[in-house]
Amino acid sequence: MLRVTKIFRFETAHAIHGYAGSCRHVHGHSYELHVTVQPARPGSGYLPAPGFVIDFKELKAVVKQCVVDPLDHGIVLSGRYLADHPHLASLPNLLVWQVEPTAENILVYISQQLQAALPAAVRLHQLKLYETADS
Repeated sequence: MLRVTKIFRFETAHAIHGYAGSCRHVHGHSYELHVTVQPARPGSGYLPAPGFVIDFKELKAVVKQCVVDPLDHGIVLSGRYLADHPHLASLPNLLVWQVEPTAENILVYISQQLQAALPAAVRLHQLKLYETADS
C-alpha cells in the first residue's frame, strides 16, 4: 500500500471552556501536523505516469488553504468560552467554534476540511497532530 506523508507547522492559540487546568486561559502552541494520503483505488504495482500518489506541491497547497491559513496565528475559542469572556470577541484572527478547540477537535476540523478538498483520486489515510514537541 502506497502512502505519502507531508509535515506542516503552524502556531495557534486557544482556550478550553470549563477546564480546571491552566488550558482554561488563552494560550498558544506550535503545532506539527502530519498528513498521510493514499490512492483512492489502491493498487499493487507501479503508479502510471507521472507516478505520484499526489504531487507534494498539490498536497501542500490543499493543506495550506484548508488548514494552515485559517489556523496559523489564529485564536480558536468556543462560543461558550466567548459567552463567558465577551471582551475577547473583537480579537483579530478569531475563529469561533461550537465545540471546544482541544487537540482532538482540531483534528476533527482538519479531517473534515481535507476530506472535502482532496482530489478524488486521493484519500486521507491518517492525521497526527503534535500540540507540543512531545504531545
